[in-house]
Amino acid sequence: MNFSGIKKILVIKLRHIGDVLLSVPVFRALRENFPEAHIAALVNSGTEEVLEASPFINEIIAFDRGIKKMNPVQRYRKELAFLRMLRKKGFDTAVDLTGGDRAAIISFVSGASYRLGPDVKEGFLGKRYLYTHLAVRNNNQRTNQHIVLQNLDIISRFGVKTDNLSVDISIPEDARVFVKKVFEKNGINKIKTTPLCPPLIRGEFKGGVFSEGNATVVHVHPTSRWLFKCWRDEYMAEVIQWLIDRGIIVIVTSAPDKREMEKAKRILSLVPEFTPPHIPPLARGGIGGVVNLCGKTNIKQLAAISEVSDLFFGVDSAPMHIAAAVGTPVVALLGPSGAFHWGPWDNNYRGQGSGVRGQERPYQKQNGGDCPGFTDTTPFKSPLTKGDLGGCRIATVPVGQTEETPYPKRNGIQTFGIHTVIQQDWKCIPCGKDGCDGSKTSRCLEEIKTEEVINILKGKLKAIKK
Repeated sequence: MNFSGIKKILVIKLRHIGDVLLSVPVFRALRENFPEAHIAALVNSGTEEVLEASPFINEIIAFDRGIKKMNPVQRYRKELAFLRMLRKKGFDTAVDLTGGDRAAIISFVSGASYRLGPDVKEGFLGKRYLYTHLAVRNNNQRTNQHIVLQNLDIISRFGVKTDNLSVDISIPEDARVFVKKVFEKNGINKIKTTPLCPPLIRGEFKGGVFSEGNATVVHVHPTSRWLFKCWRDEYMAEVIQWLIDRGIIVIVTSAPDKREMEKAKRILSLVPEFTPPHIPPLARGGIGGVVNLCGKTNIKQLAAISEVSDLFFGVDSAPMHIAAAVGTPVVALLGPSGAFHWGPWDNNYRGQGSGVRGQERPYQKQNGGDCPGFTDTTPFKSPLTKGDLGGCRIATVPVGQTEETPYPKRNGIQTFGIHTVIQQDWKCIPCGKDGCDGSKTSRCLEEIKTEEVINILKGKLKAIKK
């Protein structure tokens, strides 16, 4: 479809930090297709930092979530003033990636001539008529498609496409300086690796000691704002101690939220190496130990920590998505969430049916003919550009993968590129609930055994040291 004369685009994503980060490919696609347009992001206050300094975005508008706590009169006045301000900006296109009632109304009231959004069944009667362009999804897409692909689907249905599906976050120099100072203070010697690329050069593991000048660092983020997404404290502590025993520097982080800080404190109190008398990495010669940065980082500093780490281990949270965005291998514990929607995104993913760089899917002869000019592992072009290469198409898919989604199974342990999610294979997963029977505790998550986690971490660390 031809969108002519587009000059100002509003993209609406009124969700949490991780959700906002996973919308980055949409901004890239819009920038590639409308290089001269003014592109604005409308996000909830507290999530805007994840988009700051993005080369695809001209303006970030934060919606004050505190409005919801005001009395009805104050709230009405505040929301009305906000909508008037938004309308005065003169957007000609609005893209709703949220799908909620509020975002649909904002899209309509913005005055944009083109209003793109998802055709969701939830919400008030007549909501779908607030849009001019609806991305109608089939049942399979609604249940199995990763949120990155769902976001892109809203615009690609109407010809706004991109070949680059990576999720990026801009890291300022002061955030990297912060990490450098942390490393210097703790006596950690670490070779700087190229940003956004998985670290390739590692020190040798010799009897529990890594070669001088190249410490192995694992970033552990054990908490989430939703405690039903968290693992048992004692299990997390056991894994942290296991890492330390192997000469690994463990950097532990959490949000400054009071509940998250308290949980992180309980976990660290169960780590023998961290209990008094605690020996910091500096006193150990930079070999093994815990660096406690819980509640001491902002989003960009958190990203910088993951960027220089060899591995990220944690729960389903925004930091998990941030670590994946900077190209650090992720091992994540999932409970009630579906990995096919929310698993860590691999930036090497080429598109539906194309696989991941380094894991290309083989071609097969079609109708008995040859596929001239292509080897058995020739990457398949994304369907966002063209889904056909001279009559050749992907016909074989490795066991455990499909052409539809990076995480094809409903549950269980799955690997997508450099990332692995650990989840029970119970029939009730994913339920999307905040704990079992309203308990705020997810039994499926709590019953993941440390042995399972350690075995997967062993494999990841072995691959890192190669």
